[in-house]
Amino acid sequence: MIDPRVIDPGQQLVSVEGLSDSEIDQVVRVLSALRRWRETEQRISWQSRTEMKLNETDMEALRFLVASLNNGVLVTAGMLADHLRISTSSTTKMLDRLARAGHVTRTPHPTDRRAVTVSITPDTHEQVRDSVGRVHADRFAAVAELTPGERDVVARFLERLARGDDDRG
Repeated sequence: MIDPRVIDPGQQLVSVEGLSDSEIDQVVRVLSALRRWRETEQRISWQSRTEMKLNETDMEALRFLVASLNNGVLVTAGMLADHLRISTSSTTKMLDRLARAGHVTRTPHPTDRRAVTVSITPDTHEQVRDSVGRVHADRFAAVAELTPGERDVVARFLERLARGDDDRG
């Protein structure tokens, strides 16, 4: 339950001062929608990872490889480690696992003899596009349906939520 009238009737944490019952109902509706979206997001992410037998870091690596491929950027293990904010040894283990599963290939870098490039395989690229890409397309369409003003309001709202505890002094 996320209604402050139920979980915090004494307003020790959540102040509803100055809000009518209908305004509180609106706030609760927004928070409920956020919860449902988060649960849906987690379910979709879990399904994609489960179908492909991947963990969250693996999936993030594959998304990075797709974006890099789409932009014509050659990816090295070091670039991947930096993007994922993991150690090079963790990156090597991950790439070994992804290569064994047929998700990535490693090839010599075309200009740096010391480096190796990492590429997503065509089959995995198609799987990622079909799962992650379709979800993103649906989200994009939902946002595109909003007016420019509504998009600004939603962006400000989500950016405020993303700051989390950063605003507390």
